[in-house]
Amino acid sequence: MPRAPIVEAVIDIRSHAAGTFEEAAVRQFLEPRLDGYEYLDTQRAVQHELTFEVTKPPRQMFKDLGLKGLRFRSADQKSIAQFNRDGFIHSRLEPYSDWTSFSGEGLRLWEIFKELVQPVEINRIGLRFISRIELPLSVARLEDYIKPAPETPRDLELPFVGFMHHDTLAVPGYPYAINLIRTIQPPQAETRANSGLILDIDVFTTQGFEIEETGLARILEEMRWLKNKAFFGSVTEKALEAFQ
Repeated sequence: MPRAPIVEAVIDIRSHAAGTFEEAAVRQFLEPRLDGYEYLDTQRAVQHELTFEVTKPPRQMFKDLGLKGLRFRSADQKSIAQFNRDGFIHSRLEPYSDWTSFSGEGLRLWEIFKELVQPVEINRIGLRFISRIELPLSVARLEDYIKPAPETPRDLELPFVGFMHHDTLAVPGYPYAINLIRTIQPPQAETRANSGLILDIDVFTTQGFEIEETGLARILEEMRWLKNKAFFGSVTEKALEAFQ
């Protein structure tokens, strides 16, 4: 589509660092290699425990589990590259340009992550696209925009104020599954005057891969094909008219 309704696209690859993962060394390694990005922040893992005793008030304990990862942001502030101890995330906010640019940048950043942590196995690959289709203020028939449309209880014909539907689909014969969430986003006071139909599609792998055996570009292409089938199979022609 010339004007895709994608508000966020994410490549998420889970893979543990083989050696040490220390902030100063990680930042020193990454900054010269991330042309077009600047350091955003450092994230730490924290464990929260709440203890209850009969005769005493609850006690909260916070334990610092160490460095989780570092985030870098592109010059236009629309792309985030996150290098974690247990994986890599590349995300792009709207405007989304095209698959070639998005996946190509993700694969480039993944090669930097591999050089940094030298993982031996990929535990999970996820490709997630969140799309938002703006609904007219007067919309009364959700079936004009989404299929299958939600239905009210029998003999209770009332208008929908909102809904959320979550499906998980297996892909027989392939190591993939799909999480599909459909919901209504209410108007946002500062940015969105109308309600929006949200389609949150997460295609993910169901098994691990050896690094040497992984054709990551091919896997991402297959996952994108599944994402497109899930998206176009969930909306009507009328919903797509605004993006032609």
